[in-house]
Amino acid sequence: MIDSIDPRTGRTVEQIDAATSAADLDDICARAEAAARELTARGRAGRARLLRSMARSIEDRRADLVAVADRETALGEQRLNGELTRTCYQLDLFADVAEDGAYIEATIDHAGDTPMGPRPDLRRMLLPLGPVAVFGASNFPFAFSVPGGDTASALAAGCPVVAKVHEAHPATSMRAHEALAEGARAAGVTPDVVNLVFGRQAGVDLVRHPAVQAVGFTGSLGAGRTLFDVASSRPSPIPFYGELGALNTLVVCPAAAAARGEDIAAGLAASFTLGVGQFCTKPGVVLLPAGPDGETVRRSLAERVGEMSAGFMLSERTAGAYLRGTETLLGMDGVQVLARGHEGTGDGWTGVPLLLRADAGSVTGALTEECFGPVLVVVEYTGDGHLLELLRSFGPALTGTVHADAADGELSALLLAQLAGTVGRVVWNGFPTGVAVAWGMHHGGPFPATTSALHTSVGTTAIRRWLRPISLQNVPQELLPDELRDVPAGATGLVRRVDGVLTPVA
Repeated sequence: MIDSIDPRTGRTVEQIDAATSAADLDDICARAEAAARELTARGRAGRARLLRSMARSIEDRRADLVAVADRETALGEQRLNGELTRTCYQLDLFADVAEDGAYIEATIDHAGDTPMGPRPDLRRMLLPLGPVAVFGASNFPFAFSVPGGDTASALAAGCPVVAKVHEAHPATSMRAHEALAEGARAAGVTPDVVNLVFGRQAGVDLVRHPAVQAVGFTGSLGAGRTLFDVASSRPSPIPFYGELGALNTLVVCPAAAAARGEDIAAGLAASFTLGVGQFCTKPGVVLLPAGPDGETVRRSLAERVGEMSAGFMLSERTAGAYLRGTETLLGMDGVQVLARGHEGTGDGWTGVPLLLRADAGSVTGALTEECFGPVLVVVEYTGDGHLLELLRSFGPALTGTVHADAADGELSALLLAQLAGTVGRVVWNGFPTGVAVAWGMHHGGPFPATTSALHTSVGTTAIRRWLRPISLQNVPQELLPDELRDVPAGATGLVRRVDGVLTPVA
């Protein structure tokens, strides 16, 4: 039995009879392989209809899904309603991606003479890998879980999903899966395009299973690295796309601190405590200029944090890791408490907002690593060169944020150049919490932020993870995929590169 626990009380509310045996896993993966053939036969238009039907099914169950997710995560109905809206939007957006078709990179080079001699007829496109595994995150029970972006992008590509249920929200996962299955049936597609497995060992075995061709993971560095090693050590290694989180830095330049220090402090306090600090994009350290202007930001931050109360964390494990992480920080030389929020009450699992200050010379070890929860470390710099040196101490991350005004222009250019080499997204005069689901989004970064800096887990190019290229040489027209035929039957508007020129299908 699997316990569904209310983090506000720490008590089991529901028990779920859903263990996954080795035989169960084999059966699920066999059905996923059959579903892969069906998704290919449905084509891009059929997969788009499937995704839109799933979005409608989730929307129809909004009230129940949000209520169960709130009971299992304590994230609050307002936040969860917004996340469910995002989840439906992701499914609809990837339906658009499938219909658009540009993601397949259709390319045609007709046979002909070249300066190097005769060239054969060559046609290239991207094909789905096959069944993929998805590991959801504790902090996003919809958007990064069973019905989330990994699932939406994989289905759009033509890859069935076997999702490992996160133990922090098993009941939510089961109800979300029921909604996806009903959406599939309404679209005339087998519900085996998405299935679930339960338990840590089943998750490891899923990554090892020969039917699985790639893995999407959102979670901790430790668990992600373990599964990455499993995926890499298979007889036939597979790609493991792990989003593992990192310490995201936020820089306040001197002129920005002087012009709007109070406003920056207000936004930063809200950002690092949003969702009780349980965001992978949470800013973990802020670099402030030494002197009165930086002191204004620091003092305002301390006042705001001191007025905050503890919030409920996602699980006992998350709360315990936060407590251990902050105890480690507090035990380091050169670290002092600037402000601490009010303790929580009751039996549930809570995290207290914490603002720390670290001497610039003490920035090492745990101070350069993510602490998941509502803690922010303030470090002061004495000049431009010192700031750039400090910034190098914090290494790769998902995001890097800069607050700068026109008078910070020369420093701004240096910061942008340095951050562009170490993060997946640079945020200017804003805050990194909140990731837009859009064509221009990249949510990734060099290790340890992710296991592959080449790809994103948010935005339309997330589909690229589930595809592989194939080149077809001198293959007869009637055997070619529709998108590669000279006159496609159902690809109007598809843009292809034909003999080197981008050309829409008439």
